This record gives sequence, structure tokens and C-alpha cells, in this order.
Amino acid sequence: MTRIFQLGGLTALALAAMLATAAPTVAPAASVPLIPRADLFGNPQKAGAQISPDGQWLSWTAPLKGVMNVWVAPVDKPDQARAMTAATDRPIRMYYWSGDSQHLLYVQDQGGDENFRLYGVSMKDGRIRDLTPMDKVRVRLIGTSTRHKGEALIGLNQRDPRWHDVYRLDVASGKLTEVIRADGVAGFIADDDLQVRMAMRPNATGGIDYFKVKGTTIEDKPLLSTTLEDSETGPIGYTADGRLLYWTDTRGRDTAAIYAQDVASGKMTLLAEDKRADMGETLRHPVTGEIEAFSVNYLTNEWRFTSAAMGADYAWLQRQLGSGDVNITGRTEADDKWLVVFDPVSAPASTHLFDRKARKLTPLYVSRPALQGAPLVAMHPVEIKARDGLTLPSYLTLPKGADDNGDGKPERASPMVLLVHGGPWARNDYGYSAYHQWLANRGYAVLSVNFRASTGFGKRFLNAGNLQWGKAMHTDLLDAVQWAVQQGATTPDKVAIMGGSYGGYATLAGLAFTPTTFACGVDIVGPSNLETLLASIPPYWEAGRKQFYARMGDPGTPEGLALLKAASPLYKAGDIRRPLLIGQGANDPRVKQAESDQIVQAMHQHKIPVTYVLFPDEGHGFAKPPNNIAFNAVAESFLGQCLGGRVEPVGEALGQSSAKVVTGAEHVPGLATKP
Repeated sequence: MTRIFQLGGLTALALAAMLATAAPTVAPAASVPLIPRADLFGNPQKAGAQISPDGQWLSWTAPLKGVMNVWVAPVDKPDQARAMTAATDRPIRMYYWSGDSQHLLYVQDQGGDENFRLYGVSMKDGRIRDLTPMDKVRVRLIGTSTRHKGEALIGLNQRDPRWHDVYRLDVASGKLTEVIRADGVAGFIADDDLQVRMAMRPNATGGIDYFKVKGTTIEDKPLLSTTLEDSETGPIGYTADGRLLYWTDTRGRDTAAIYAQDVASGKMTLLAEDKRADMGETLRHPVTGEIEAFSVNYLTNEWRFTSAAMGADYAWLQRQLGSGDVNITGRTEADDKWLVVFDPVSAPASTHLFDRKARKLTPLYVSRPALQGAPLVAMHPVEIKARDGLTLPSYLTLPKGADDNGDGKPERASPMVLLVHGGPWARNDYGYSAYHQWLANRGYAVLSVNFRASTGFGKRFLNAGNLQWGKAMHTDLLDAVQWAVQQGATTPDKVAIMGGSYGGYATLAGLAFTPTTFACGVDIVGPSNLETLLASIPPYWEAGRKQFYARMGDPGTPEGLALLKAASPLYKAGDIRRPLLIGQGANDPRVKQAESDQIVQAMHQHKIPVTYVLFPDEGHGFAKPPNNIAFNAVAESFLGQCLGGRVEPVGEALGQSSAKVVTGAEHVPGLATKP
């Protein structure tokens, strides 16, 4: 159920507390089974299913000696799967089929450094080849083809780490042929013939200039330009015949619409729009490239179909699978078989093979069978009004015992975790969330807020976050907490803030700028100093530098530098009064280890306690399940001490990971014995 609550300006916490007194606080329900962390955050049994373009093979990732690898089975014999890769350290999280179905392609980095290499696996003999054997080079997939099925276009920043030159890759031989250089070009768009047709250059306004490409020549005059305001405008791709180019476009409107541009005449035709939110994903025919469906994701994701046959099949699938999100994640070239993932939100996702001609739906696997029958709970979409009237689409999860009839309106208050998304130019979504389920199972209400600057809700919403780090982006979170208190979901003295990346920054800002609002905070790879953050961004983010400056503050100007310093929690570290837990990957290329080191050092200088956990083999977040479980074990014990929720003992979790407790082990139960 969607609910709107209008905040009448800044409501005092004392008033919020008074309003909450009518709702008794619920204790964590001892009768509710404790869901093991390993069931939530360990390796799934299977995940990421794909079907080969020729429809002969199914693939997925699954553990091999404890590490996620790619497995393949005949489409009619999924029980005869064999492992095709042999990763022994980091899980394989992204892979593809070649167009000819003769190779699997996957990317892998080293220790989280995000210098991804591309590897190919032959279906014929199982040989694994490093297709981009270059150090400190990041591969980028640019285009594939239904005509040149054994080839692809890739980008490599070997020549200049800032820009990705385009190469044509013969997958079978590994041969690379340079196509076009990318000096100053943020990216390229190619057609189905693997011909580069468009180049994108960042401009001085923080927007993008789009240029036609003929052969290896980029035209001088842009065919289309955007400013920062319309930075969400961009190409989706060409139809296979090259006649149409699809765009998402915000120019002259608020929310991004989908347009089809006639390449010859330049005429733009509106295909889809929604005043509530940007148009989201599209489903395009696997051969023609024509858009057959599109989604709009406001509070929940809704699919609309331009293909009547596809719409009828989707409706049939929804009836078969019941209440929940149906997602078409794979299609054969003949479009006779689909892979379908069903997300019931309060149960683990399942993957199915759909034979369109026979109208037959075959279950393949449940990703986390250990969670079947577990005490999972509902997620409730809600709308919250910020103090200036902006509507914040958000998601509330309540623990068992707080919401007797399941309508999302709490009868009893619970301690709460405000879970802040990263980006910040990203968003929260409706659907199964391991973090929401974990925290709710421990007895916490969980609130995730799409604060201003989040993407997907129109350009006014996005641009309302410009130069608002530590300002309105922060007060949106404060307003959401007050909303939760006034709704009776929690009490003002029992709210923690937690998040990764920007969510980690929001945690530090919450504790430093509003020292008594939150009971404690959990910062995961969050920046503490925006000036040093911008000075150390990876070189391949050069194309976005102007946009960073326009949205955060330009360190090259006195005014911009002052903004960045004022919004940096590091300079207010001495004001922190509440317990803080920090997790960091030593190889993080986005938020360097120094961001965590320096705020820990500043807190030590002010004799303020802090617990700091470092993972020497991780980057921006924790990819290895043992590391993820270990940090969550620490966070769970930390939150239990702070908010009083239930705790699965830390046990051997840290010993099974690479975690190094740099400082503050004595502040979290179960850590003092870890060397």
C-alpha cells in the first residue's frame, strides 16, 4: 500500500518522540527462527542463468570448490551440467554468450581493482583464453552482432587510461584489430554490422555532444547536444537494419521518454512516456533489434508491450507464477524459448525455462533454496514528503511482530536501520532484498529512501541534488526518519544509519553533521573527504569529471572547494558522538583506502572510538562471500549492541575471511579475540 505523509517543515525530535509514545516498542520475536547469515549472503546454489542464442545450451553460475563459476548444460538436460570455468579466488559475476553460441565470455579483475580482463571459453574443447592479457587495462563491451556472430567490438584503455579505443575482436582466434581511437570520446555506439556509428564527447556544461562517425572519422558538428540538466538523455541502440536509432530523452520534458529516430531524416517519434518516472528497461527483438516492451519503475516496475504476442505470453506467465515480479532475462535468436526469473519479494527468486510454442513453463532452480519456508517479510512501497514538498519514493520493511495484519502500518515500534543506497546517482527498487530481510529478521524496521539526486524519477528530482551533498540530500534522510517515527515504525532514539559508497558517505555525514540523530552508523567504502575523493577518481572516469564537478562542487574554484570541504565529514570528525563501524577494501579504485584511513585517524586524534575492518583482497564492496559474511557478522554484533536486535554470534566468520580489524575490536562483541 502506498502512503503519503506531509511533513510540516522541520518537526522537532521531541514532538516525534511524543507522537511515537502511543506505539509500544516490540522486542525481537524469539519465536521467529534466526535466518543464518550464510543462507542470505553465502554463495547461491545457482544464479545468473542464460540461454545460448541457438537455444542449445543453458548456463548459470554456481559454486565450484566454493567459488562461483560458469556451468553449462544441454537445454533439455539441465541435470548434466559441467563447469566451464575454473576461478579459484574471486567469483565470476559477469559473463555472456558469443553470438555463434560457440564461446562463453566472462570478465574478471584482480582483488577488486576493476581492471577487468575479458576471457573466452571454447564450447568445443573447453579451452580458456585470456583475450585481453594486459596489465592495468579495463575492457569494455561495445557491441555484438547477429550478422558477425563470432565477433564483437570491445573498448580498451591500454593506450591512454582515460579513453577506450575500439577494437574488433575475433573470439575464436583472439585476434584484435583496431577500429577507431577514442581521444576525448566517452563512448561509441555501433550497429549490427559492427560499424561504429556514433561518438559521445563530454562537453563543458556537464552534458554530452553526440557525433556521427563515418569509417574512422568523427564529424566536427554534433548531431545532438545535452547539458547537465538533460544528462539522462542518451542512445539505446540501432535496429538491425540501421534504419532506426532509439533514445531515452528528457529534453523539453521532466521524465525520460523513449523515442525512435529515423536515421535518414532525423525525425524523432515518441514511443513511450510516463509522468511519474523515467522509462526504464526495454526488451528488443533478438534479431531485428526492435523494441517490443518497455518498463516504467516508479514505486514498482511495470511492463508494457508493443508486441501483442509478447504481451499475451507475459500475462500468461504472470498468471502461472502468481503475485510477484516476472522478468524475461534471456531469449533465443529464434525467440522460441525464454528464460524467466520470478521474484516473489518475500521468498527467494526462481528461474524457469519457457517454451513459447508449447506454452510450457519448466522450473530450473531456486537461487537460494535454504530460504524456502524461511520467515521472510514483505517490502512496502511508500511515499514520503521532504520538508520542501519533494516526494521521496521509498521502501519500508517491518519485522515480524510489528505489523500484525501485514498492511505496512506498524502496530508497534521497532528499532530501525536507515539503509542508504550508493551512487548517489542510482536508486532503490522494489523486490527481494537480502539486506532488508536480514535486518528485519534481527528485529529491525528497515527504511530505504530515494533521496533527491537518485535516478529514475525525472530530471527535476535528479538535479535537485546538485551541490546538495551534506545539505538537502542529507535532510531528505532526516525527514524520512521523522516520517518513520511519526508513523510509529520506530522511536527517535533507536535509529541506525548504514550504507555503502554514497551510503557510506551518508553514514559519516549523519554522525558528523547531526551527531545526536542516529544511535550508531555502519559505513561501507564511504568517502570522508570529497576533495580527495575527486582528486583520486579512476582515470577512465575522466569523461564524467565535469559532471562530478557540476553536481558536487568544482575543486578548481574557491566556491566549489568551499562546498566540498563543508560537505566532507572528515572536517567534522571531532563532532561524532555515536558508535561508528567502518568497512573498507584495500584495492578500491573508486573510494580509496585513504578515505577510511583519514577519518579513523581524525577520530583517534579526538580520542573518539571507532571500529575499522579492512579487507586486503577486496575493492569497492565485498565480492567474496566469506568476506561479505564476515563484515555482516561484525555489523550485526555492532547493531545488536547499539539497537538491541537479535544477533547470530560472530563465531568463526572473521577467521574464514581476509578481514583485518585495524582498530576498535574492543568496541564490538565477538571481535576482541580476532588477531
